[in-house]
Amino acid sequence: MLGVFLDEAGLAEPAVAAAAAPDTVEPVAVGSAEGSSSAAVEPSSSAAESEVTAAGSGDGSGAGSAPVKRAYPAPTEIPTQTGPMGLRFDFNDGCRVVIPESEHPWRLRLSDMDTGNVLFETTLKAGRVNSSKRYYVRFKLEAWQQDKSVFVHEYDATDREVMIQFPVGTLGDPMGWFPYAVKFQEKHGCRLTCAIGDRLIPLFRTTYPQINFVAHEDVKPEQYYATYSIGLFFDDKDFVHQPCDFRHVGLHRTAGYILGVDPTEVAPRLHLDNDTRPIAEPYVVIAAQSTTQSKYWNNPNGWRELVAWLKEAGYRVVCIDQKATHGTGIVWNHIPYGAEDQTGDQPLMERARWLKHADFFIGLSSGLSWLAWATGVPVVMIAGFTHPTNEFDTPYRVINYHTCNSCWNDVRHRFDHHDFLYCPRHKNTPRQFECTRLITVDQVKATIQTIPGFGTKKPRQG
Repeated sequence: MLGVFLDEAGLAEPAVAAAAAPDTVEPVAVGSAEGSSSAAVEPSSSAAESEVTAAGSGDGSGAGSAPVKRAYPAPTEIPTQTGPMGLRFDFNDGCRVVIPESEHPWRLRLSDMDTGNVLFETTLKAGRVNSSKRYYVRFKLEAWQQDKSVFVHEYDATDREVMIQFPVGTLGDPMGWFPYAVKFQEKHGCRLTCAIGDRLIPLFRTTYPQINFVAHEDVKPEQYYATYSIGLFFDDKDFVHQPCDFRHVGLHRTAGYILGVDPTEVAPRLHLDNDTRPIAEPYVVIAAQSTTQSKYWNNPNGWRELVAWLKEAGYRVVCIDQKATHGTGIVWNHIPYGAEDQTGDQPLMERARWLKHADFFIGLSSGLSWLAWATGVPVVMIAGFTHPTNEFDTPYRVINYHTCNSCWNDVRHRFDHHDFLYCPRHKNTPRQFECTRLITVDQVKATIQTIPGFGTKKPRQG
């Protein structure tokens, strides 16, 4: 579960919080920093929703501070679109306007065309305005001088360059988020670029030829009319980066809300260079590793008994985790006993090939489950750390509601991505990780037995 990490102390531009580099596979995000290192222009509206700073105030980074590295490619310092009299604007990181100094003061207004609300209005001699909302809003921008309208622009991405940015270094999150970028492109008719992890690009490039895919280092920020960043924003209490908390709407559906499109989930279409069946016999794919212990199936006998049962039912059981062993300190998780070892750092296309031709997949709330979902294979998900609304819909979700569960989606608990043994309600007690420890083998077996065709395989001899 990957988001972006914003550092409240650093300011990338006046009154705008900068994004720091993720330092783990699951960084987090917060809202904009309070205050500014420059003189702020007072808004004329009592319900101001924008940040305004005087022109020429410097980079706001503070004397002697180290340069701030962003989680995503930064927008250009100067907005990319030109207006009259030297005015410049764009929708990269919110609605941004730069007002040049002129003989007469400017009056500037930002409105939301969908709600009819005036979001912000001010009068200033020169400077810049940046909306506080950085997710999709259909802005209307108006400017006057001496009470004469000199500029009106209504957001319209039709046939314009738009970029949607996804975090790198993770699999499941962008797999779930990407279909909402497709919905955005279809809704607006824009020329869409997706900045995404380079391991994912081969899976999407052929099936989505209308979209340009680039790695973060290849982004050209000067060409975009609008940019939107998708992530999980844990501490965004002011809803700067998302219109609603992702823990309420689901990990993948939050992208739909950020982009202003239908949040109904849709699996992405994948391209496989080699679509042949990897083995002739009936087989099941499993993935037992994850990024935090609370996601594991912590039943001590679970995997061993389940693998033996599946083999007795006539299936080969193949493990495709990246790592055969994973953990921290004195806690380590190993490939389930009896499973065939196909672990290793393999291309995602190869992982998708094994998944697509399997009779079904058994996994956790982790990236390989999202990849399995995209291939169309039945997914058995064993998870108690997250609520079922957090992931894609599957009729084979296994959760035990008699135990503590779903702390990930509880806004009262702030997930600590630095703590591999995170268990906010019962850490260091006999109830630690009971959400999956008390998911029994019998419950998982009963779920698997509802998969159409299960039990029709002829057991192997010998």
